[in-house]
Amino acid sequence: MADAASRLNSLAEQMLGAPLPVRLRAWDGSQAGPPGAPTLVVRNRRALRRILFKPGELGLARAWVAGDLDIEGDLYTALDSMAALIWERGEDGRTLLQAVRDPAVRAAARELVKLAGPPVPPAPPREEVRRRRHLHTRGSDKRAISHHYDVGNDFYELVLGPSMVYSCAYWESFGEDATLEAAQRDKLELVCRKLGLKEGQRLLDVGCGWGSMAMHAAREHGVSVVGVTLSQEQAAYARKRVADEGLTDRVEIRVQDYRDVTDGPFDAISSIGMAEHVGAERYLEYARRLYDLLTPGGRLLNHQIARRPQRDESAYNVDEFIDAYVFPDGELAPIGTTVTQLERAGFEVRDVHALREHYARTLRQWVANLEADWDRAVRLTSPGRARVWRLYMAASALAFEHNRIGVNQVLAVRTPESGASGLPPRTRTWQG
Repeated sequence: MADAASRLNSLAEQMLGAPLPVRLRAWDGSQAGPPGAPTLVVRNRRALRRILFKPGELGLARAWVAGDLDIEGDLYTALDSMAALIWERGEDGRTLLQAVRDPAVRAAARELVKLAGPPVPPAPPREEVRRRRHLHTRGSDKRAISHHYDVGNDFYELVLGPSMVYSCAYWESFGEDATLEAAQRDKLELVCRKLGLKEGQRLLDVGCGWGSMAMHAAREHGVSVVGVTLSQEQAAYARKRVADEGLTDRVEIRVQDYRDVTDGPFDAISSIGMAEHVGAERYLEYARRLYDLLTPGGRLLNHQIARRPQRDESAYNVDEFIDAYVFPDGELAPIGTTVTQLERAGFEVRDVHALREHYARTLRQWVANLEADWDRAVRLTSPGRARVWRLYMAASALAFEHNRIGVNQVLAVRTPESGASGLPPRTRTWQG
């Protein structure tokens, strides 16, 4: 009988309709596939059962998070080579379910079932969220935010670095000398410049995270800031940072839903990496609420990840891995949809700034931080949680690089009836 790796390699080719672009190593130590390629390690038969009982992305994700599957060699190369074959086969791709009519594929599937061992579905890893319909109530949003952010501030310090900014940095260059800290500082300053912050103004920072934007705006531009988050751990950390920097007279950090903020108006609002949590059904409500909180002439800077539009938008489904392990209830929209909703709320959209390549670079730096202190990351969270982060950040970096997703800063104004936007005639200087 052939060794496990050769059998798996042959079965995968039959079922996927193409050879695997990575090398395989199975639980019996056998290997098969192209020499020199990254190696997909199948540590045990349970990995096969996870994939058989939940075909597609979620089964693979469960095997990865549980440690039943691993990759040796360059993670980016492995994910990039497997993506087109497994995750991005498209509407016309021959998925496992579509291929069952093929007798050869059915025979291969039966062989895989035999190889997988006892037909008992493994329990999902404990890091998996029990997914619900995306209601985006105050309660469900708070639970989703807690799942993602309340995993320990020490873990986030390890991944994000001293800036504690969990959104796309703004890189002056992509050279080796560029640092994450400088790029995050430049991003915060870019937001402040777009908002035109002046001493004595009031800023609302929606989804304030660990307080970096709020502190930068108060310290460098002399504004008073209210920062709101749904994460208790973020708020405690941010309040300490604010106190340590002597900014308590200008920065207030609240555990509060943006829908419950009632002490407007504000001269400016920053929403950086928060709107992805709002949901399509609630987005107009989000935009209208921020509009109402601004004074006439006030500006909104909405920094948000976007997906590519689909031919049939009703067919959009949230990514299973992201929904179950990373951002429960998170939803992405095309940039055109976001701009339309902001305009429907009453805003005048004045600028859209695409930062796709900047986020790819940021994510690669976060992955490098995680890998450089892997053992500590595992101690601070769990092996499964650390594996979730490594996979999601590396895969996201590739998605940005290949234009499957993007990220944009949208500058919008609550333009008064006079029509005076308050913006200078030229707001950008382009180079190269």
